[in-house]
Amino acid sequence: MSKLNDLRDNPGARYKAKRLGRGIGSGKGKTSGRGVKGQTARTGVSINGFEGGQMPIYRRLPKRGFNNPFAKEYVEVNLGRLQAAIEAKRIDAGKPIGVAELQAAGLIGNPHDGVRLLARGELKTKVTIEVTGASKAAVEAVEKAGGSIKVAGAPAAEA
Repeated sequence: MSKLNDLRDNPGARYKAKRLGRGIGSGKGKTSGRGVKGQTARTGVSINGFEGGQMPIYRRLPKRGFNNPFAKEYVEVNLGRLQAAIEAKRIDAGKPIGVAELQAAGLIGNPHDGVRLLARGELKTKVTIEVTGASKAAVEAVEKAGGSIKVAGAPAAEA
């Protein structure tokens, strides 16, 4: 058992910064390992992506695609995982199941823009579930098991 006054970092856990410009004998004196004069010897140099005048790779390669800044990010929950959580008694199938219940059961983390129910796996239990979206196959599977599903739709964006 260690004492409070004996606590130390593991050897090598902290990087000791090089002491630059502290005399010839240090091996990193005078120019501090930067060579002599020129762009890289100066402060504020930024030549990332510069390839010596050759056309840089980010300009040689074609640009493709588009990132939609307004795309909705749904969290997917499959019926098989929902059934497994019900069997493990993490979700009470007798009560309506919403986002809060799915989070409490550990099926989802951050719900982002909502939860979308997908049909992978099999649902044997009658459940009432409220989600933001659901695939046609998932809706059919829930109704076939005797349950009901309420698709709330995406939350309205603020004007």
